[in-house]
This record gives sequence, structure tokens and C-alpha cells, in this order.
Amino acid sequence: MMPIKVIDIFAGPGGLGEGFSSLVDENENPLFKVALSIEKEKWAYDTLLLRSFYRQYKKSEVPDDYYSHLRGEISRQELFARHHYEFIRASKEAWQATLGETSEEEIDERIKTALDGAEPWVLIGGPPCQAYSLVGRARRGETKGLNKEDERVYLYREYFRILAVHNPHLFVMENVKGLLSSKIDDELIFKQLILDLQNPFEAYSKLKGKKNITFVCPGYKIFSLVSSRRNKQLQLFDVPQFNSFDFVIRAEEYGIPQARHRVILLGVRNDLSINDIPLLIKEPSVPLKVVIDGLPRIRSTISKAKDSKTLWVKNLKALKKQLKELKIERAVKKEINKVLKELKPPKYDNGKEFIRFSPFVSYKPDWFLDKRILGVVNHSSRGHIIKDLYRYLFSSCYTVIHKVSPRLYDFPIQLLPVHQNVNKAIQYGTFVDRFKVQLPYKPSNTITSHISKDSHYYIHPDPSQCRSFSVREAARIQTFPDNYFFCGQRTAQYIQVGNAVPPLLAIKIATIVYKTVNNY
Repeated sequence: MMPIKVIDIFAGPGGLGEGFSSLVDENENPLFKVALSIEKEKWAYDTLLLRSFYRQYKKSEVPDDYYSHLRGEISRQELFARHHYEFIRASKEAWQATLGETSEEEIDERIKTALDGAEPWVLIGGPPCQAYSLVGRARRGETKGLNKEDERVYLYREYFRILAVHNPHLFVMENVKGLLSSKIDDELIFKQLILDLQNPFEAYSKLKGKKNITFVCPGYKIFSLVSSRRNKQLQLFDVPQFNSFDFVIRAEEYGIPQARHRVILLGVRNDLSINDIPLLIKEPSVPLKVVIDGLPRIRSTISKAKDSKTLWVKNLKALKKQLKELKIERAVKKEINKVLKELKPPKYDNGKEFIRFSPFVSYKPDWFLDKRILGVVNHSSRGHIIKDLYRYLFSSCYTVIHKVSPRLYDFPIQLLPVHQNVNKAIQYGTFVDRFKVQLPYKPSNTITSHISKDSHYYIHPDPSQCRSFSVREAARIQTFPDNYFFCGQRTAQYIQVGNAVPPLLAIKIATIVYKTVNNY
């Protein structure tokens, strides 16, 4: 049987597509084939293209040159030039285009060419979610409703347009939980979204003013992947059985080492005789430490000052002289002293884009590890000012003692940030966890694209490293395999990782989609 074709829109770095592509049968034959991935951002597109190149081969046949590129031994151009045929195929699969700006005619032609008449096929993807993010809305002060002028609010229309024009047999749409409460003019966006996805032809006709519409779309039934209340009456949005939170997947309940809560909808075309689907099967929670402990230890760098291994140790040990003046409880102070006494610069310093090392992982090693890399990629630390290094050291030592991350009101006054809103935060209890140590024995908090701007929420639990997560650590928490290389500068890499769907969760979703197609 030929793999089922997949069109991936708003693809980001390809987490959802990676999950679908990785689902195989008992003979290791892929059950899905990503025929086209569409992404507008340059670095995410470069990552997609490189991964598409990788997927042109069976795992055992990936050329050594791919790994040479990961190690920085040959350039991207050299890699593609040496394997021109596979590069051309990858270039047809990964496409840099902007939905909503690139002409509809060009998009439609690329989709038709990629599908080449294949049936059945699946549409996947998640429109950009920053506009709906709860934290983002709070920071922007959008307490009453979304900004109607923000074009990102309406990008889901590009999704239902493709549904209306191309009629995929099934679709998977992903977005942030904040979508459920987002409003425009006091109307819930999610309510309209469901109605539009159920009747994309009608929605598209209204959008286009019913001009030159010559096709008909049968519409879709919308299913939850986690709740048995799957609402055959969804056409009546306000029926008592309907609960929008039935569509929220809590990733930590399904074997993902991260408390990531996302809205995921499965749509099935109305003309398919499918009225029920399997549910995701819950799994034990996976603690953070089992996915990051096997990576090489590295230190943070010092920003806005001279930096070296020696200076890093010297600056941290300078805190020891100040401890007597700091109002810190005895047990925490003792832990800080212990760490400083034993502090040495890590062997691999502050990391690199490639470190020659033998990583390990106790959770799903066959998924994460690839010995052919001969090391670890995307594993370098970012810089922090010296005062933040002290805050990180205090926070991680506090966490060792108390098994929880400190809040701002737990900090000694001398270590509090000099921000105008700190006292207000402490007084009103808002954003008091802005320095957040991720607990090693629990799933991590959600990795978001905001990690690219502010790393204080992702402090490594090991006090002796005194830093925030590297891109590779964030990628492992997001369940990307170690041979998945993120292109661009480190900031761009963080954004890609934070915006992605965890591939291991995507595999579970793909399994349900495949079973549903088989039933059809």
C-alpha cells in the first residue's frame, strides 16, 4: 500500500509532519508521506528543507554527508550539491510561501501537483497562534478582546479555504489553548472557527462574496482526540454536551515530558461513513531529567562583561563573600556554599553547534539517539548578566532543598531584579515565578517561542551549570530526535522549537488518523 499523502500548512520546523512521517508498519514502511510543507519563515523553512532531504532516504541509507553537515564539516550547499537528485525532491516537498499573501492560484497549483490525484489524503497544520496566546494577550493588555487589526487573528481562514477548495478526507488542526477564550467584539472566535471548519464552503463563499464559486465541499464532522463526548450534534454549537475544553490535549498525560496544553481538532469529511474514532491512550508522566540528563554539561556565558571559563567561576564564587549579608535560610545557603566549593568549569565549556560526545537517554533511546552524529548538535548556552547568574544559582539551590522553584517573594532583597514592576508583582501575585527552575522529576513547563526572548522561565535544575536550557535540551523536551537539526542563529532555533508540535505526540495523532482512514 502506498503511503497516505499529507499536506502540511503553517508547518513551522515540521514537528507535526515529522510525527506523521515517522509512523511505520511492521516492515518499517512509512504509512504517511508529507507531499508538501508550506512555511513562510526563512529559518524554519531551511530546517524543513534539510529534514525533507533527510527523509528522502531510509534511515539506514542516510548518507554520511548529512552527518558531516551536522558536524560542520561540509556546508549546506556542498551537501545538496553532492546529492542533487534528493535535494530536488526535497525542494518540491518543502516550500517557502506565505499563506494569505502568496496567490491562491499558486498555492492551489502546488497542492494539486503534490497530491497528483492521490486518495485519501490528509491536511495538517496550525495557523500562527501568537495572537491567541494567553500570556501574550496578558502582556499586550488585551483583556477584553483581540486586536481586530492583527492579521494573525484571521489566518485560520486560509485553513478553511484549502478545505473548501481541495476537500481533504481528514484534517488535523492545532492551536494554543488561549484560542478557546479569544474574542472579537465579544464573540468567541472558537465558536466561529468550529462553524467554519464544519462548513468551509459556506465560509469561503461568504469570504469571497459568492463570486465565481463553482465547487461544493461536503463539510466536516469535528472530533476530539481525548474526550468520548464527541458531539455528533456539533452542528448545534450550544448543545449541553458540547465543551470546548474537550478538545484540549494535555501532552504530559500522553508520554510527553512537558505540560503542553493545546487545542487539536480532527475533522472527517461528512461523506465518509465515519461517526466514531479511537481516543489517545494515556501514559505515565515522563520527568524532565530522563530526557536531558544524558546531554553534556555546559556553563552559561557572561554577557555585558568579559567572559571565560576562569572568569565564570571567579564571578560565581564572588557570591560566597556576599552570602553572610543575604537573608537566605540556612539550608539553601549551605547548598549554595556546597555548589560554589565544588564549582569547576564544565569540560565542554559553554557548548557549540556540535560537541563530540556520546549522549544517552533512558526514555525511548531508539527514537532520540543516532550514533552516526558522533555527538550532540544545537547545544550551546546563552549569555546572562552576572546578577542573573546569582539569581539562577539561588533559584536552583532553593529548588534542590524545597523541591519547588522560588517565587519572587522568596528571593533575598539584594537579588531581586531592579524592575519597576517587581514590587507590584510581589504585592499582587502576578508573574512572581519569572525565575523558574524546571523540576527534574516532573514534566517541564511548556516550551514556547518566548524562550528566545526571556530564558528566566527555563532555568536548568543543575546548580553547577547555572544557566537556562540550550536549544537541544528544549528540542528533547519537545521530543525531537537528536538528528533533527535546527537552522539559523540560536534565537531563530529557539523560536522554531517553541512553535512546534512535539513529534512523539504527532505520531500518536497520526496513529488515530491512520486507523480512521482504515475504517473508512
